[in-house]
Amino acid sequence: MKALVLAGGSGTRLRPITHTSAKQLVPVANKPVLFYGLEAIAAAGVREVGIVVGDTHREIEAAVGDGSAFGLEVTYLRQEAPLGLAHAVLIAREYLGEDDFVMYLGDNFVVGGIEPLVRRFEEERPAAQIMLTRVPDPRQFGVAELDATGRVAGLEEKPERPKSDLALVGVYIFSPAVHEAVAALKPSWRGELEITEAIQWLIDAGRPVASTVISGYWKDTGNVADMLEVNRLVLEEVEQRLDGEVDAASEIIGRVVVEPGALVTGSRIVGPVIIGAGTVVRDSYVGPFTSVAENCQIVDSEIEYSIVLRRASIHGVRRIEASLIGHDVEVTPAPNTPRAHRLVLGDHSKVQISS
Repeated sequence: MKALVLAGGSGTRLRPITHTSAKQLVPVANKPVLFYGLEAIAAAGVREVGIVVGDTHREIEAAVGDGSAFGLEVTYLRQEAPLGLAHAVLIAREYLGEDDFVMYLGDNFVVGGIEPLVRRFEEERPAAQIMLTRVPDPRQFGVAELDATGRVAGLEEKPERPKSDLALVGVYIFSPAVHEAVAALKPSWRGELEITEAIQWLIDAGRPVASTVISGYWKDTGNVADMLEVNRLVLEEVEQRLDGEVDAASEIIGRVVVEPGALVTGSRIVGPVIIGAGTVVRDSYVGPFTSVAENCQIVDSEIEYSIVLRRASIHGVRRIEASLIGHDVEVTPAPNTPRAHRLVLGDHSKVQISS
């Protein structure tokens, strides 16, 4: 079995962060989302991985390399435009050959890994196997309808009137039968080759499609709220580790990780929190569910439930929460006079100001 990891999307919902960074490399708990997926694939015993990349291919390739750090053999497959999940299967046809394969969306996060899904596929040998989860608003997802026996009766992409609340999670397993289905597709109203239509083709052709309704946690980390929620979830599992320097005037409460080379002075940190290597926290409060990447500065400030990326600096600010702060960002107080807001904002920025 091989794996096909999709890492070619542009990440429009995470702008402006993704103007300069691939959305799959935005970190949760100081590790790129994509890495969690690659680790799950390796843990399931899959070794050969094709990563579908687009405009951010150089950044993805630099981060993942040849895959050996994950115990994988990685091949990069270039997708000139994001024309749908099934289009990714189409361009990977030669690489996949006649092998079964896991298709994993690189910005998705699944708790518990995929090993049980792979084992079930190997035992039952359906044409396709999908993962489903119940969601409050299925109109935003591919939606599955099950028959009385629990078999997949039909699929629909982002339906206006969903027939169930069961959404497709971004992990699929296919036999080579899917290539015939993909080859028969026409672009949808969105101009894309839809993987839901390929699976529906298999159902209509009488090929068995199995499903697993997962009760664990799944998130598509495509927006800031979901990134923060996944960050919270991962931080719940950390254990205290103080490898950096913490002075006697600081207070560390709960599960806090201070990476080597980090310096905490005169501060209060309430876990779960990760302070990255080389970061300085001085005379500040860092509250629960905050990840601060390497080489940042947090001075005379308060922050919690947030993600801070590399080399950002926060000086003299009260108070920051539920925020995603990008690379090399500087956050400082506004001058008291004149009373005005001074902003330099990139395209698609979102700003909330209390006036």
